[in-house]
This record gives sequence, structure tokens and C-alpha cells, in this order.
Amino acid sequence: MDGNDLPAGKCPVLHGANTENNETVTRWWPKTLKLEILAQNDTKTNPLTGFDYREAVKALDFEGVKRDLIALMTDSQDWWPADYGNYAGSMVRMAWHAAGSYRLEDGRGGGGTGNQRFAPLNSWPDNSGTDKMRRLLWPIKKKYGNRLSWADLMILAGTVAYESVGLKTYGFAFGREDIWGPEIDTYWGDEMEWLAPSDERYGNVDQPETMENPLAAVQMGLIYVNPEGVNGVPDPQKTADQIRETFKRMAMNDEETAALTAGGHTIGKCHGNGSAALLGPEPEGAPIQDQGLGWVNRGNAGIVVGGPEGAWTTDPTTFDDGFFRMLLDHEWRLTTSPAGAKQYEPVSIAPEDMPRDAHDPAIRRMPMMTDADIAMKVDPIYRSYMEKFRADPEYFRDTFARVWFKLTHRDMGPKDRYIGPWAPTEDLIWQDPIPAGPTGWDVAAVKARIADSGLSQAELINTAWDSARTFRGSDMRGGANGARIRLAPQKDWAGNEPDRLARVLSVLEPIARDAGASIADVIVLAGNIGVERGLRAAGFDIEVPFHPGRGDATDEQTDAESFDSMEPLADGFRNWLKKDYVPQPEEMLLDRAQLMRLTAPEMTVLLGGMRVLGTNHGGTSHGVFTDRVGALTNDFFVNLTDMDNAWEPVDGGLYEIRDRKTGAVKWTATRVDLVFGSNSILRAYAEHYAQDDNAETFARQFVAAWTKVMESDRFDLKG
Repeated sequence: MDGNDLPAGKCPVLHGANTENNETVTRWWPKTLKLEILAQNDTKTNPLTGFDYREAVKALDFEGVKRDLIALMTDSQDWWPADYGNYAGSMVRMAWHAAGSYRLEDGRGGGGTGNQRFAPLNSWPDNSGTDKMRRLLWPIKKKYGNRLSWADLMILAGTVAYESVGLKTYGFAFGREDIWGPEIDTYWGDEMEWLAPSDERYGNVDQPETMENPLAAVQMGLIYVNPEGVNGVPDPQKTADQIRETFKRMAMNDEETAALTAGGHTIGKCHGNGSAALLGPEPEGAPIQDQGLGWVNRGNAGIVVGGPEGAWTTDPTTFDDGFFRMLLDHEWRLTTSPAGAKQYEPVSIAPEDMPRDAHDPAIRRMPMMTDADIAMKVDPIYRSYMEKFRADPEYFRDTFARVWFKLTHRDMGPKDRYIGPWAPTEDLIWQDPIPAGPTGWDVAAVKARIADSGLSQAELINTAWDSARTFRGSDMRGGANGARIRLAPQKDWAGNEPDRLARVLSVLEPIARDAGASIADVIVLAGNIGVERGLRAAGFDIEVPFHPGRGDATDEQTDAESFDSMEPLADGFRNWLKKDYVPQPEEMLLDRAQLMRLTAPEMTVLLGGMRVLGTNHGGTSHGVFTDRVGALTNDFFVNLTDMDNAWEPVDGGLYEIRDRKTGAVKWTATRVDLVFGSNSILRAYAEHYAQDDNAETFARQFVAAWTKVMESDRFDLKG
């Protein structure tokens, strides 16, 4: 039967199956655990098979790229004319909005992956117009090809834009690798409409600190705060309060926030000079003929993206002190843009102080300020910085250059990941600096001393695990390198069992000192020893790889406040919850596994192995499905999948496993344990590792996954 023979009304294609969000194989079971979050750590969608971007970018013609970007800034295109003949302001906005989605709580967002190319960020109302800047950059990306990622190019474009208008920037580092689809691991909020009222993500919108974690933006579809005021109602002091909390969640203090606001609004303009209702849909909703461009102008004159309208300064293409003069020297009254957005205009202003029209220099236009700008004048703390910057322009330039670098590099991790000739060499505390560690010490001798120390297998493994599990692939922070587990705040985290931790460190630190080794290395080596004990007890002669060279950070090298947000609230691998949370424990396990850059099989073997090794937090027996505790066997999976057993819920959110014939209780478990038998995908992995012929396979894959966790932050081993 060919297509012409199909019955009337029948079509061989599943209508909507690949386009409608709810048309998935699990749509009938909305409570099913979604493992797609771990697919973000897979490489199957990457067309650059076997390609090492971090090596390729080293051969890039860096100066050539910069020359091309500078030329692009003033090469106005008919299809999207440059404001004042210069794209600098719009390029800065694109880069800013790419980097500005970063949040400290989970390290997700930011410009380090080129995620602005994909939904939902490419279609956020706050990102309108950024699609045009990426299209302007396409010829440069096409020219330099694989040696220049979109992620690097977008951030570089904003940095070069600043240089082109007179700012001496602090530097720029290459090395951001592109992703190839939406970051499905990132939670942007529950709201189902753009710009839904802020109340939906606050306990009390008048108390900004009650915003839902890990979110930082005040409304769905915004990068920071609503420029028109809280929920669109102008009130500069209330907006200032929200700005303070939002930027705090981005690891910015008040001075950095003030500098970013002033420096960002020193150049460029807003585009609300017509009805936003005449714009087409956002990129993801645009018709196919628009070829991925959104907000296409269907009837307005000029460039319109909606919102406020106008420039902040007299000369929007020069980096100067114009923002301070405009903000502080004028009184401002509330008005609206042609697009209907609330904004402010000067009560009075001399014509020569007004900015020129973006496309007709013979016309002067009224400058504007948003509610967020007026907040910098009304709030006494922010105003003090505005006046300080105005009084010392060089201090402002240096402060802004540094904070722009922080904004655009915050999610790149430590300084040794920076590539290229413009990377600054200064150590900055937000980079989590770690001194180089020694490598010439006698590893075998130290292993012998640890083995004879009297520390238990669980103590060795747990201390190493707790030190390494903090690693976040989202922003390359945390991990065992630096041994910050012995410093505040980590040494006091409940998940690290402070009493046990202090006892273990009191034994390991003298061993490290006597050997000339770092405590960071010795902690990891101790964990390896514990794992090797488990391997031998299971009958396997497998050595756990170890590479010395970790360093020990100091209190002075540790931004303790920023580490507060990294405290684990749950660790499914050690069967621990700090308290009950809205997300189920198994959901929190997936989130942690994704941040650690684990795949689903790696998560599975690690959890099963940690259970039989007896490493539960507090020494609980939940999920320890074995009679050979301490031996690295596949017993967890064998007994989980054994149909001679039956499970029953009991009080406290626990479950009992009983012998089907006798009813005798054999083990207890949590939801994190049972999900490996109930979820069809995880059960497939569990059955695989439970097979009689896969006991050694399981042990070897556990060692590989364990080593990956211990070395996730060893960027010196990865080139």
C-alpha cells in the first residue's frame, strides 16, 4: 500500500507526537520519575563526535575574531538597523542576558553553554531582540567554525562591544562548550504564563527573601526584576529590595549590583516605540517561514521589541559618566512608553542633554529611566554607590570592568580553565582559588598508614564522598580539590556529620603533614582504600585509580557566604534527607546526580554500591540489602529484584521487605531505594546489575563512577 492507497482521513504520521509538550509516552502517568534530566550528561546529541573544543579553541585566530566583531558593531544591516549606527548596546544586552540567568543556589543558568539559543530562554519576553544579535553574529561563527563556540562568541561579542565604545575591559577567557538542545535539567519556575505575577514564586512578595529557591528572577520570562516595578506597579524602593535579593542570588553584593546597573545602562537604548501587539510570536512559537526569528515586526515603523522606550544617556555609544549625570541631576516623573510600559522622564531637561534619535541624528529624544534605575537613586545604599562612582570615574570603570568579567565568567569555574591571550592572571575569591598540590610524596607509604589508622571502612569512604559530592558541573564549583570540607561552612554541614568528620580529619591531617601531601589528596586516597577493602571482601582484585596533585585551600581563599548555598539538603547516595521537602527524595537524588554530571547507569551503580558498603548517613540500615555489609557485591540489586520478597509501607515514610512465605522482616528501605525497582528504566538497570554474570561488571563500573566523582574537579587532568 502506498500513500495513495491509505484510507480516507488516515495518515501514517502521529499527529502532534513530536510537537506537543504533553504528547509523550508517559503522559498518562504524570507522577512517573522523569530520568530525562540525566540525559543532559549524555553526548549522543552532539554532532562533534570525538571533538575536543577546549583544544580546538587554542588554535583560534583571537585577534582576527576581535577585528571582525569590532567591524560588525558599526556595519548596520537593512533587515535590523543598528541604533545610532552601532550594535554595541544590543550586543551587550544579548551577552548580559545570556550570563545573567546564572543563579548561585544550584549554579545553573549563565552563558557558559550557549543555552540562549534554545527554549525557553530564546523565547523569554525579556530576551526579545537577542535573536537578532545572534543572527548578526552568524557570519563570524560560520567563518571560524568549530574553533569558536556560540557560548564563547556571544559573551565575547558583549565584551568587545564595551571595548568598542571606550571601556578598558578586565579580560576575557575562552573555553565555553556549546550544548545542543534545551537544558531540561534547569528549573525556571512552575508558572504557565509569561510574566505571571511575582506572588506565585514568593511566600510574601513584600519579603524578597521568601522567593522560591533556586530561582533568582522575580517573574517567569525575566532575567532579573520587572523594569516597570514589582508586578508592573512602579515603586522604586520596593524594586530596590527585589534587586538586592535577586542579585544576591547571583553572588553580587550591593556595590557590584550598582556598578552593573550603571555600566549596563551607560550605552544602548530600550525599544518600546510602538505597539507590542503588532509583533509576531516568540522564536519557539513563530511560523516556519520566519526561520527561528521571533517577535517579527508586522506593522510598526522602526525596531520594536516592546517595553520601555528610549536611551539612558546623552551619548548612548560612549562609555562615560552620563548615566550618573542623567539619574542624579534630574527629577523624574512617571510616564508611559508608546508600547504602554511604565517608565520615567525628566521633569525638565536642556535640549542638548537629550539623546539623539537612534536613526535620525537631527531629532532629539526624551531620555528615560526604568523603575529599576530610579531604585538606584531612591535606595540610600545604592545611591551612595552611584555618588561614589560619579565622584571617581576611574574607580567606576575599574569596578564595572571587574564585575562585568565576574558576571560573564562566574559559571566557568576556576582560573585554570581559562583559555586564550586575554585571560587575567589575578586570583579572585569568587573563582574558588586552590594552590597547586604536591605530587612527589610516597603514595604507598601513606596508604599503609591510613590502613593502620584504625579508621573504619565507612569512615574512609564517607569522608571522601562528602568532600567530592559538592562538585557541580553547572558552574564547576565544589569537589574534593581544596579540601574545603575541613573549612567553614562545610565542616559544620549536617550532611557531613560534623563529629565523625572532625574525628576522621584529626587522624588524616597528621598523616598528610608528615608525608608532605595535601589533606585533599589524603582524603580521596582514604576513600579509595575503603572501596578497595570492599572489592577484596567481594573477591575482586581491582585497584582504584589515584592521581595526586590536589591542593589545600585556606579560609582566606574561601568565599564562605557563597558556599552556604551549596549545602546538600539531601544525599540519596547515603540515604539521607535533612528534612522533608516538597520534591520527593528520588527527585532530589536525580537533581544531585545531574549536578555531579552522572549518567543514569553511573547513578545506579554508585547508589547500589554505597548501600552494600554500609555508608548510610548516621549508619542507618535502610536499603542495605545484604548479609555481607562492607563487601562491594551486587546484593542490593539481587535482593531488590528477588520476587521471593514483598514490600510493605510502614510509618515514617519507610518500607519493610518481608519474606513472602514466612512474613519475616528482612530489611527496611526508603523511597530512594525502592525507585530502582519501581521505575521501569531504573529497574532495567537494576536487573542488569543483578544478573549472575554481571557481579564483576558492576564492581568495575562502580570503581569507574567513583573515580569520576573523585576527579570531577581535577581540571588539570583533563586539559
